[in-house]
Amino acid sequence: MLTQFWSVYGKTIIGMYSASTTILVIVVSFLIFLEKRNPYKTIAWLAVLNIFPILGFIIYLVFGQNLRKRKLIRTKYIDEMAHLHRIVNRQIESLKSNQDFNLEPLTSKKQLISLLLHNANAPFTRSNQARVLSDGYEAFEHIFEEMEKAQDHIHVEYYIIRDDHTGQRLKEILVRKAKSGVKVRVIYDAVGSWALSKKYINELRQNGVQIMPFLPAIFPLINNKLNYRNHRKIIVIDGRVGFMGGLNIGDEYLGHHARLGKWRDTHLWLIGTSVHFLQVIFLLDWEFVSDETITDDTHFPEEDSYHGKLIQIAASGPDSDWETVRQSYFALINSAQKNINITTPYLIPDEGILLALKTAALSGVDIKIILPGIPDKKIVFWASQSYFDELMEAGIKIYLYRPGFIHAKIISVDGEVASLGSANLDMRSFQLNFEVNAMLYDRELVNKLDEDFAVDLLQSIQIDRQDFEHRPLQLKIRQSAARLLSPIL
Repeated sequence: MLTQFWSVYGKTIIGMYSASTTILVIVVSFLIFLEKRNPYKTIAWLAVLNIFPILGFIIYLVFGQNLRKRKLIRTKYIDEMAHLHRIVNRQIESLKSNQDFNLEPLTSKKQLISLLLHNANAPFTRSNQARVLSDGYEAFEHIFEEMEKAQDHIHVEYYIIRDDHTGQRLKEILVRKAKSGVKVRVIYDAVGSWALSKKYINELRQNGVQIMPFLPAIFPLINNKLNYRNHRKIIVIDGRVGFMGGLNIGDEYLGHHARLGKWRDTHLWLIGTSVHFLQVIFLLDWEFVSDETITDDTHFPEEDSYHGKLIQIAASGPDSDWETVRQSYFALINSAQKNINITTPYLIPDEGILLALKTAALSGVDIKIILPGIPDKKIVFWASQSYFDELMEAGIKIYLYRPGFIHAKIISVDGEVASLGSANLDMRSFQLNFEVNAMLYDRELVNKLDEDFAVDLLQSIQIDRQDFEHRPLQLKIRQSAARLLSPIL
C-alpha cells in the first residue's frame, strides 16, 4: 500500500518539497540582502541556507536577524542621560582646545579618547584608583571583601552565575546584606546562566534580593532575541567601588574545571569617578529588565577631585548606534607605534580588524597574540586557527597558553594604553553581545598588564609558521569550514 502510494505521489512530494525549500531559500536570501550585512556574513548565511534549507531557516529565525538596525531591544531614556551628554560635550570641546586636561604624554592617543566620547558617550575620568587582579582567587576575595563593607547598595550584573561553591558564597553575602537593609539588585543573562537553579533564584528573592534575567528565552526556538546576550561583568558597591573584566561567577574561574584546568583571567578593581559610569550602565540595564527607573543621588556619591588614573568606561551592544568595541579596537591597533600585546580566548576578527592587524605588523609594529592552548569550544578554536596563516605571514607572532584556559580580554599598546573588559576579539563581541570595557591611559596599570603578559608568554608555545603550513589536510578542511561559519558563530 505504502509502496503503491509512493510510486504514484512520490515524485510530486519530492517536487513540492524541492520547490518549497527553493522558495524559502530565495525569500530568506532576499531578506538578508536587504539588511545590507557585511558581505562575509551574508555569504556565511547563504551557505548555511543552501546546504541545510529547513534547519538553516530555523537557525536564521533564532540567531540571524539584525536587531541593531531595528532597535527592537530597547530605547534608552534620553532625558535621564542629559547630564551625561553635557559632560561628554564639555570634554569634547576641552579636548579640541587642549584645555583643562593635561594629556601628556598621551597626545598620540587623543584620537582614541575622542572616539569613545563620540561613539559611546564615554567620559574620561581622572579621580580614580585602580588595581589589576590577575586571577580568580585574588579577584573573588577582593569582591567579597568589598561587598561585606556595603552600606547602601550592591549591584551585580553577570553573564554567568553558577550554583556552585563560588555562587553560594556570593548568595550568602547578598542575602546577609539584604537582610541588614542594603539594597541588592542582580542581573543575570538568561542564556549564559541557563543552568542557574530556580531554588538559587528563589532563595535570593525570598530574602530581599531583587534579581532579574536579561532577555529570558521562554520559547527559545522561536525567540529572535536569543542571540543577543548580556556578556557584561559588573559589580558596583555604594557607587564608590566597582569591579569589571573577564571573570564570571563560578568555580571554573578558580581553575576547578576537569578538562580546562588552570583558568587564567584578568579583572579590574576601581575606586572613584569611573565607577559612576559603571553605575550608569547597570542602571540602564536594570531599567530594561525591571521597568524601574532609579534616579536616587545616593547612587552617585560625590568624589574628591584629584589627579589619579585616567580611565574611560565604554559600553556597547546591539542597541548602540555604533559598534563601539570594534571601532575602539580598530583605533587602538592603528594607534600603535611600537608594540601590541593581545590576550583573547577567541580570535575571529572581521575584515577591518584583520586588515588593521596585518597593516600594523607590516609597518614594523611588534604584535604578539596569546590564545588558549586548551579550547573550550572546538569549532571556535578551529575558526581562530584559520586566521593564523595570514597573520603569521604579516609577521604577527601567535602563542598558545599551555597550563589551561586563558580567558582574559586585553589589548595593550606601546606601554601607554590598554583595553580591558568583557569583549573578546571576535565578531560576536563586535556585533551581538552587550559588553563593557575600560580604556586605561595609565602607564602603571598598562605596565602591570604587560608584566602579566610576559609571564603568560613564558607558559605558552609559539606557533611555528612552517609546521603550521604542513598541518594535516583534514585539519585544514575543518578550519576552513569553521572559517566559513565564523561570521555567525
